[in-house]
Amino acid sequence: MKKKHLIMLLVALGCTASAASFAQTAQADQALLQAAQKRKDVMVKDLATLVNIDSGTDDAKGLTQVETVLAQRLKEVGASVEIVAAPPAAGKMVIGKLQGTGTKNIMLMIHYDTVFGVGEAAKRPFKISGNKAFGPGVADAKGGALLIVYALDIARERGFKDYKTLTVLFNPDEEKSSLGSRGMIGKLSSGQDYVLVFEPPEADVVTVATNGIAYVHLDVKGRASHAGSAPEAGRNAAVELSNQIIQLKDLGSTAKGTTVNWTVIQAGDRVNIIPEKASATADMRMSDVSEIQRVQADADKIIRNKLIPETEVSVKVENRRPPFSKNADSDHLAATADSIYKELGKSITPVSMRYGTDAGFAYNPKTGKPVVLDGMGIVGDRIHSSDEWADLDSVVPRLYLTVRMMEAMGKGK
Repeated sequence: MKKKHLIMLLVALGCTASAASFAQTAQADQALLQAAQKRKDVMVKDLATLVNIDSGTDDAKGLTQVETVLAQRLKEVGASVEIVAAPPAAGKMVIGKLQGTGTKNIMLMIHYDTVFGVGEAAKRPFKISGNKAFGPGVADAKGGALLIVYALDIARERGFKDYKTLTVLFNPDEEKSSLGSRGMIGKLSSGQDYVLVFEPPEADVVTVATNGIAYVHLDVKGRASHAGSAPEAGRNAAVELSNQIIQLKDLGSTAKGTTVNWTVIQAGDRVNIIPEKASATADMRMSDVSEIQRVQADADKIIRNKLIPETEVSVKVENRRPPFSKNADSDHLAATADSIYKELGKSITPVSMRYGTDAGFAYNPKTGKPVVLDGMGIVGDRIHSSDEWADLDSVVPRLYLTVRMMEAMGKGK
């Protein structure tokens, strides 16, 4: 039966959506689609292996195990591999490089550490229920790391060499602000034309902007004293800290999308002692990096108003991760991703996210380079929770997308 006749039949049966999907899927690169489908099962097996290895940011043993697997996979696709220390991180960076015959420099990157501690993998090992895979780091971001190596395997099979250099960076410390790897991310990115970041999207989307992250540190020094016999001789740092948190609760800016939320509070360690010291830390998110200076200046003025006399109060805003600023080039790259997804009868929506990622270290807003697109990883949700899951139905289309994106970027399209 000819394609147009089949479509007419589907429409007659009330299956207009299915007919349209078939028509668009027929435009897909069938060889690439089959190559992605062929690799799905083995990639899922690798995903089970990685998820069942604890690799929290501070777990040197587990990080080394994952590092070894990823390095081996890169070698298998013909990449030269370098293992680079990333102090103060417990793990190391895995850097793979391939040389091509084209003119564009392309980098694929993602972290392989998780937020979970030792023993979490044994507590809730990898499992599949329906089309979802569960386990610590299954989507964030072990699924993304494997998408990279399997996409490279497909690209090699297709004889894809239309690039000058193809660089892969796996870093071990993203979940703690990439303190040891941010320098390398910036260095490698500065020489790239394109950078794809494989953080997990929550749906069929890609990320064209993210927030930056800062910490606001509040410290109070008071005077210790016996809480029973001489409380009046003390200067209660905990009470003053509470006063300051209430005063500083509105540091954010709705107009600029800046949020400041106090999340960690510490004071005292003995019930019968007036606390001499107290501290708190707030999580700050911003899309405009100048907000760091504004929040610092506002906080410095506010803390002058003290409730407990003879206490010392200080506040400091620590820049942890710059925003990945919204820009026209990333929007164009997202449009390319959408046009590729349409080959599969699907679509991709560009979104801005309130969280922060390593895309902020890759993109330089002063030069507008390189062109960065985030959210290229496996689709998943409930990130950083015991219910984290990855959508296994997204493996094939995301592999297809990654390979086609590399081919398009290689041509400068």
